[in-house]
Amino acid sequence: MLLAISFTSCNSLKKVEKDEYLVVKNTILVDSAKVKNEDVHSLIYQKTNTALLGYPLRLNLYNLAKENPDSLYQAWLNEKPNRKKRLTNILSEKQVDRLGESFLVKGLSVWLKDIGEAPVILDTTQTRRSLERLSAFYNSKGYFNNSTTYTIDSTSQKGKAGVDYVISLGKPYMIDSLSNDISSKAIDSLYFLNAGESLIKRGDQFDLNNFTLERERLTTIFRNNGIRNFQESSITFDIERDTVKAADDQKMNINLNIGDLRRRGENQVTTSEYKVERINKIKVFTNFLSTTNNAPLDSVIYKDLTIYYSGKFKIKPKTLDDAIFFEKDSVYRDLDKIRSSRQLNSLNIFKYPNIIFEEDSTQNQVNTNIYLAPKPKYSLGTNFEVSRSNLRRIGVGMGASLLIRNIFKGAENLSISADGTFGLLSTEIFQDEFFSEIGGDISLDFPRIWFPFINTSNIIPNYTLPKTRIAIGTSFQKNIGLDKQTFNTILGYNWSPDDFKKHAVELLNIQFVRNVNRNRFFSVYRNTYEQLDEIADAYDGYLDPNDPGDSSQTFPELASFFETVEGTDNPRLIVPDDNPDTPEGTTQFTEAILNGTVSPIFSDDTRQVSRIEERRQRLTENNLIFTTNYTFNKNNRNGILDNNFYQFRFKIESAGNLLSGFSNLVPFNENEDGQLLVFNVPFSQYIKTEFDYVKYWDLSRSNVLAARSFFGIAIPYGNSNNIPFVRSYFAGGSNDNRAWFPYSLGPGRTSALNDFNEANLKLALNLEYRFPLFGDLNGAIFADAGNIWNVFDDVENEDATFNGLESLKDIALGSGFGLRYDFTYFLFRLDLGFKTYNPAEIPSKRWFRDYNFANSVLQIGINYPF
Repeated sequence: MLLAISFTSCNSLKKVEKDEYLVVKNTILVDSAKVKNEDVHSLIYQKTNTALLGYPLRLNLYNLAKENPDSLYQAWLNEKPNRKKRLTNILSEKQVDRLGESFLVKGLSVWLKDIGEAPVILDTTQTRRSLERLSAFYNSKGYFNNSTTYTIDSTSQKGKAGVDYVISLGKPYMIDSLSNDISSKAIDSLYFLNAGESLIKRGDQFDLNNFTLERERLTTIFRNNGIRNFQESSITFDIERDTVKAADDQKMNINLNIGDLRRRGENQVTTSEYKVERINKIKVFTNFLSTTNNAPLDSVIYKDLTIYYSGKFKIKPKTLDDAIFFEKDSVYRDLDKIRSSRQLNSLNIFKYPNIIFEEDSTQNQVNTNIYLAPKPKYSLGTNFEVSRSNLRRIGVGMGASLLIRNIFKGAENLSISADGTFGLLSTEIFQDEFFSEIGGDISLDFPRIWFPFINTSNIIPNYTLPKTRIAIGTSFQKNIGLDKQTFNTILGYNWSPDDFKKHAVELLNIQFVRNVNRNRFFSVYRNTYEQLDEIADAYDGYLDPNDPGDSSQTFPELASFFETVEGTDNPRLIVPDDNPDTPEGTTQFTEAILNGTVSPIFSDDTRQVSRIEERRQRLTENNLIFTTNYTFNKNNRNGILDNNFYQFRFKIESAGNLLSGFSNLVPFNENEDGQLLVFNVPFSQYIKTEFDYVKYWDLSRSNVLAARSFFGIAIPYGNSNNIPFVRSYFAGGSNDNRAWFPYSLGPGRTSALNDFNEANLKLALNLEYRFPLFGDLNGAIFADAGNIWNVFDDVENEDATFNGLESLKDIALGSGFGLRYDFTYFLFRLDLGFKTYNPAEIPSKRWFRDYNFANSVLQIGINYPF
């Protein structure tokens, strides 16, 4: 298909008749200035065919389709007298007829037309309609005397035409005076109290959009100050402009009219004056839509609420009172209705919350009826997955979760989940064939901020959807890496003042990680083993005192550390296993070098072995991480279709300070390095902060430009001189720098030193241009920059550390393209990344050294990377 498209790309006029023109360009000139605003260009009826980087892909796909495949097939079939007869003898007459409906004969052309795009043929009727829309648009901006015309350029390219829409604006009309005519005294008072914030001001240029926004503003004010039934249609504007006066005196007078409430009956329309209403009775029906609707209702009164129920009363009245923001005798507010609906939904124990208002017989009062339908008390969920990776030949995962709603009658929801994964390991990496991983979690959510002895509702109001979560979980791995066992518990809070902001605090986040098989380190981290074995290669020639090689110095005491590998000449260091009789070759060799047991030691070996040993200890030591953190999220996105927005996330985390402070009161044990121990494990102490900013620009016709910037740093201090592996940063992967695999980029200008490269400082910058291809298939072109570094920790390798602004030259750059298929509920993504700038190479070979398909990286992901 790509070859066919390339052959036809030069013939975009294939389906344009001789007396027709293909529209290839639209230009809008306003007072001789070219307008690029997409909102203005959207007013044009005949838009040019869509293009991918200037190439009309969909048009050329459409041109590949045969115009009349049925007729062409019949002509081909009857072109030779015996062709149809021969085919009938082979296939049968019915099959020959059905061949004309096959995909290759007809279906391909139909498919190409569906995913393609017909040529946009110039139609002057549509051009004139576009002029009328442009004129109306500039009328709405106050240019009532604008004049429009168009010109067609059909001489530059044969069979193609460009249309110039030429608009002369003239002088705009300005608002000269403002007056008002308001029927209701209540509304009149509210209007003048808020008139200072009006969007329509004397001396401003006329803009119809401001009048629309002003109507919305006033409606919101009135409906939040007791005018429950106020209708936006009651607001009108009389606009008077003098078209006779001289052109330099283009002014207009504005009169605001706010009429009475209009009610439509069966055969007539009545009006009544708008009045301020107050809340009278508040009734809550907790068993609405229940199967026992005919059962007698009991009631209980709590503060301003009268709560009706049938059977057992299953919820605490205070919980409902905290979720309902109407108060007796208070002025009606739309805001209270919105907040009540939002909070009742957030409780996750009711479905279809419905709030209905009824006028009370008492003047200017309204009764509130709230209907709630309870959700099932128990919900069971299951999941099943099949996975494969370079470490696992195949894995099968199963999980189940149970949700128990309203467990303590205060909208507390208890969730219990368990999951397990079992499968086969890669025998090239692991000695074991099978692996397993099982885990479970228990969490309790309740709709308030729980903090002992403090009434938090005065600080965090109930309308912000406050929630507290207490969770505890554990997992066990078998034959995976070092066979980790983890235990974690969380006490956290979150609240959302509105739909665009969210706060989250984890007062306690405790994670304990125990490595069961620490002696497996060199079996799992093969790159680190190869580094150590390469150092050991310098000593294996001096093991036998009867064969001293080039030196009289021999190290027979090292002989037991090595083993001969079949098919190789050089012995290799023995990796310890679970057998207590197996020599611990790697461990013994490391100790011999660091303790100076062998002499002389070749240059730089002590430093290199020391680094390897530090990494081994860090990745095999048990971790106790005792943190407190705060996260703030903000975005201004209005719905999933909004592609012109930003989102910002900030997080700060502190670990170990509480334990460090407690150690001043209660003495803790210490290890040989002076680290304080809790349960015989040194606790981590660090401060960590992150900034994440994403910006989307809606360009045109579903084309989107998206950018992301991320900065994170974690600084160890006190009881730690490095960051735990589980809290450090890595670079590469489907949501990061897509030209590198996860954990394979950095730190700094190092090149794949370890199997899992990580550090405590990260910078990431991403830019992606997204565009539609055809149907539900979209494309993207991207550039990813960034890296990780070590800073303020125990890593001394200058190639891996951040040493000021000069280290920014170690930022890696990857670029590439991708495909996305939209399944509505999720998006499946393929990205192909190329190493554009690789800081791990020598300076003269960093740019475009591996920029080819052989060294590209295919990333598979779900949904957009950011």
